[in-house]
Amino acid sequence: MGQSAYISLVQGSALAEIDLEGVKNQLNQYCEQVTLTGQQLDWDYAQTAFPYKIESKPEAADQWFYLKGSNPLYRYIVFGTGIREEEGANIPYIHVVLPDGSTHGDKSKANELCKWIGKKLQAKVQLFNGRTMYFNPRK
Repeated sequence: MGQSAYISLVQGSALAEIDLEGVKNQLNQYCEQVTLTGQQLDWDYAQTAFPYKIESKPEAADQWFYLKGSNPLYRYIVFGTGIREEEGANIPYIHVVLPDGSTHGDKSKANELCKWIGKKLQAKVQLFNGRTMYFNPRK
């Protein structure tokens, strides 16, 4: 059984809803950011910081996509979106799954991506170990 993490768009988040294209846009922004960092360092940091290719399967049908590792140390990370009801409110979320056979590198990179996306979207992030991080402004 794989492990799951959730990025929830709660009250005070930068976005009110998100779909798979929005998640792909966030990942592309991450790639652009690490590419610029690599240019400043005069090093191909983008390939090291994001050793994946975004891929979809026909049967996924706008439900999920996955990152396929381009390095033997990285295999797969699956991303999906959904809406759950919590205390009478609809909460949009991003579901990040590490399938069976994922490596420690996948888990580390998935944690990093969850935190980065959570910070950009000012969201609530529940990590793979069950810990919760709040990046949204709270009272």
